[in-house]
Amino acid sequence: MTDTIQPIADAIRAAAAAGKPLRIRGGGSKDFYGNAAQGEILDVSGHRGIIDYEPTELVITARAGTPLAEIEAAMRDKGQMLGFEPPYFGGNATLGGCVAAGLSGPRRPYAGSVRDFVLGVRLLNGNGVDLSFGGQVMKNVAGYDVSRLVTGSLGTLGVILEVSLKALPLPPAELTICREQTAAEAIALMNEWAGKPLPITATCHVENRLYVRLAGAAPAVRAAAGKLGGEEISSAAEFWRDIRDQRDLFFAGVAPLWRLSLNPATPHLELPGPQLIEWGGALRWIKSDADLAVIRGSAREGDGHATLFRRGKSGVPVFHPLPEVMLKLHRRVKQAMDPAGILNRGRLHPDF
Repeated sequence: MTDTIQPIADAIRAAAAAGKPLRIRGGGSKDFYGNAAQGEILDVSGHRGIIDYEPTELVITARAGTPLAEIEAAMRDKGQMLGFEPPYFGGNATLGGCVAAGLSGPRRPYAGSVRDFVLGVRLLNGNGVDLSFGGQVMKNVAGYDVSRLVTGSLGTLGVILEVSLKALPLPPAELTICREQTAAEAIALMNEWAGKPLPITATCHVENRLYVRLAGAAPAVRAAAGKLGGEEISSAAEFWRDIRDQRDLFFAGVAPLWRLSLNPATPHLELPGPQLIEWGGALRWIKSDADLAVIRGSAREGDGHATLFRRGKSGVPVFHPLPEVMLKLHRRVKQAMDPAGILNRGRLHPDF
């Protein structure tokens, strides 16, 4: 173990022996997300740095405490990027928090999710044991795919130490067009475009405007823009960063913010409060004080689920309830990885 790993492992072993829960914290940019975790803070921000970056192999490996900004800057210098466009939600965002939260940005339906880009992870389990899963290549089929299981587990299965990710080349050309559309029109168009060979890499409908980002070879991008119509916007990069990191005015205010993942063809939801639509219709953000049962009932009707993403009330479960069979599987995996139940207790499931 390196000097930065040993103190973390020692803290985990001591907490496991005493049965005291720990709250894992890197940059703290996603502290708001999930249920309130229990226990003392386990600071892992000092375990940082890029370990290996091989642009010709499209793979980067870094320690979990490495700032996302540092990783993406190094990749831009080589003409590459993280294809899932990870949200930052603050300047202190780290690689570990990005993978633990499992959140992806506007490019997700067109390039893939965080889980699709994770090649391998190294972590400390709930006994402080140093474990490695996966590797640095896509065709790695040895053992269980624990690296992807850890992605999105919110630190409940282990303290992430290192992550290997697949990189993508930066597109040679990119532009964003804007069209005046109602929500119903936008949903119909986005679903229609999904069945055509268009270089779309992001969509967003807000305040009766539909924004579409196109990326790829310059001639293909220009041709697609001509087919879709609309006005090109000049501040496209800033616009998509504001959507990704929820700095857009839509996300301001004190009303609860709901994140609904649905069948993209689901009609516009008749719920109180403003809505923002992403991911070709598959992701609906709603600012609403509507009853929990009403919101989650609408999500079920759309073959999806609803997460209380921000500004939730105390005692309201953040994540959509799981079927009993699935919940039992979650418990068994948690027991295997964290027998004492000390890591981010309550963060993903209120009772474990």
